[in-house]
Amino acid sequence: MNFSVKGKKVRFVDNLLIVELQDGRIIGTPISWYKELENASIATLNHYHFICDDTGIEWDELDYHLSILSMLEH
Repeated sequence: MNFSVKGKKVRFVDNLLIVELQDGRIIGTPISWYKELENASIATLNHYHFICDDTGIEWDELDYHLSILSMLEH
């Protein structure tokens, strides 16, 4: 089974972290699950980039990394 969790875009809506995947799926989790992100400004949150062949998200200013697969495992 080919199970791809590669990210395409990140956005924040109504206290949710939403990740659009390259295969068209959209996943969302409460931002409150990630304390480092919950306390950050929207400008900082929007300054992300994908890492690890697009399977993770990094916020340099926060020194925070998030595996997209971990969002699905919650």
